[in-house]
Amino acid sequence: MTPDVSQRQALLGLSLAELQEIALAHGLPRFVGKQLCEWLYDKGASSFEEMTNLSKAARSTLDATYRIGQMPPKDAQKSVDGTIKYLFPTSDGHFVETVYIPDGKRATLCVSCQVGCRMGCHFCMTGRQGLTANLSAGDILNQILALPERESLTNIVFMGQGEPMDNLDAVLRATTVLTAPWGWAWSPHRITVSSVGISQGLARFIGESSCSLAISLHNPFPEERAAIMPAERAWGIADVVKQLENYPVFRKDNPEPPESRQRRLSFEYIVFGGLNDSRRHADALIRLLQGLSCRVNLIRFHDIPDSPFRKAAEEKMTGLRDYLTQHGLFTTIRASRGQDIYAACGLLSTKKQEQAAQQNDKSHTE
Repeated sequence: MTPDVSQRQALLGLSLAELQEIALAHGLPRFVGKQLCEWLYDKGASSFEEMTNLSKAARSTLDATYRIGQMPPKDAQKSVDGTIKYLFPTSDGHFVETVYIPDGKRATLCVSCQVGCRMGCHFCMTGRQGLTANLSAGDILNQILALPERESLTNIVFMGQGEPMDNLDAVLRATTVLTAPWGWAWSPHRITVSSVGISQGLARFIGESSCSLAISLHNPFPEERAAIMPAERAWGIADVVKQLENYPVFRKDNPEPPESRQRRLSFEYIVFGGLNDSRRHADALIRLLQGLSCRVNLIRFHDIPDSPFRKAAEEKMTGLRDYLTQHGLFTTIRASRGQDIYAACGLLSTKKQEQAAQQNDKSHTE
């Protein structure tokens, strides 16, 4: 019996070697695996029928057992500034958000790696959801390959829903596809992966990937950071910094000039009014990061429903940026994008999950 389409294995996310093994297992030449790779990752095929250089028999054989795994977005919200937030389905029936951010010649895509997140950061809408599921590598790649604007992308950041180091196998598999010669063949420095600082994951990521790294810092004082980021209790920011200092590529005393290094280290710092925007915090940041060659990205807080946090005054943002830069810590203020569509929040996926749950409850009571 031919399996239902939804039950068939997805090819999206598989490596060249794995696709070659599939071809051989079905009596097809090894080069069919290379052809599949080209159709999946270079040409973005969403069906076997598009793979016109495969024989009709080969397409029929593969279609009976596999599916591509590419699924179009189910919803989209467009901001007045051109930012678009897409809602993508996942292979197990959930939804995640992906944000496309055009900026002149640059176009960045913020992708998700989990449905929800177990880190529980108090200022994050996704953190309120808790963790529902991990995304597969195919689910991660689908956000990129099924994006209507995919040909315009210049950068990808893993800063959407979820903690990348908490789903590292899938994240590494996805970044391998994006950077491998047989995949998208992107330079790793065009991809940045964010983390709260899970030490075991960081060690693997740094050892197995050449993509850039961003650490969610948000407060240099352990007690204050723990009050808004529970992960601090397990992975203290001071320990995270010490761990990073063990890698010469991130050290300030590395003789290799910063402009020649392909791998960038940055620290994300949401500035909350009256909470982490004082001179005391600035001086602590300088002390904490003095041994690293890095940059600090200051981020304006985007209001979310029922939140006790508020954004800092603009003069606080610029004052903090200037003070840190003057004291040797290169600092920028990230431009706010998509505020009218809550581009940084999990509101769209939360709403969709709630609707699905309500429909499921209704079907069980009828």
